[in-house]
Amino acid sequence: MKIAIATDGRDLDARITYRLGSAKYLLIVDVESRVFEVVPVSIDEHKRGAGVGIVVMAIGRGVDVIITGYCAPGIVDQMKDNGIEVLTGIQGTARGALDEYRYAEPDIKPGGVKNRPVPFIPDGHVMMGAMTRSFRQFAGMFPVLIGVILIMGLFDAFVSRELLLSVFQGNAFLDSLYGACLGGLFAGNPINSYVIGGELLKYGISLFAVTAFIVSWVTVGLVQLPAEMAALGKKFALLRNAASFLMVVPVAMFTVFIVDFVTRWVV
Repeated sequence: MKIAIATDGRDLDARITYRLGSAKYLLIVDVESRVFEVVPVSIDEHKRGAGVGIVVMAIGRGVDVIITGYCAPGIVDQMKDNGIEVLTGIQGTARGALDEYRYAEPDIKPGGVKNRPVPFIPDGHVMMGAMTRSFRQFAGMFPVLIGVILIMGLFDAFVSRELLLSVFQGNAFLDSLYGACLGGLFAGNPINSYVIGGELLKYGISLFAVTAFIVSWVTVGLVQLPAEMAALGKKFALLRNAASFLMVVPVAMFTVFIVDFVTRWVV
């Protein structure tokens, strides 16, 4: 039988990680021989979807049981679907967990009491890591926030209500088509499209046009088409953009119909 223990270190004296997705290593131990293999968890796997990567590693190495502190319910289900028992709520060292498993503590055996609650124990390294990740997320969002502020200022300064109303005249199909064309000319963060869409609504532009603009903004991008062609191939990029553009108007009109129905009959 093979047991995988999620740890912060490379030996049996390493501590079990509080959360499976943050494990630096998997110690895959043969219960009978006590011989173990150290499997590093790559840096990329610590991002979103880390648990899925560990599932793949465990399956590929024929693991029967995984021991960790916490594991998301969805990952537990994936493990169980592949015949892997997941024991959570386990603390201490890998050696201690292995001894507990081998020598008769029934609550850690498969079929016994699992998912024991993990008490919160403040850990300086964990807290510092969380603060670092939070700072990085804020730093990543900062340029977006600056862009939103600039777009709002430029929009108010250079686009008049009269100009917009002369283009968007209230025809559902034409407004959707013009909105799709406008959105397809640009590319950028989706948040920016929401800001511009909100400004359009304040100017009295129809929801058809605004919806088509947002959908086209996030799915069609003529500005970034050369880069997409270079990365994914000319044929694929052209077909994808064409198909996305053709779907914008139907999607916009259907979305507005659903919103109108909900507003009238549900809310």
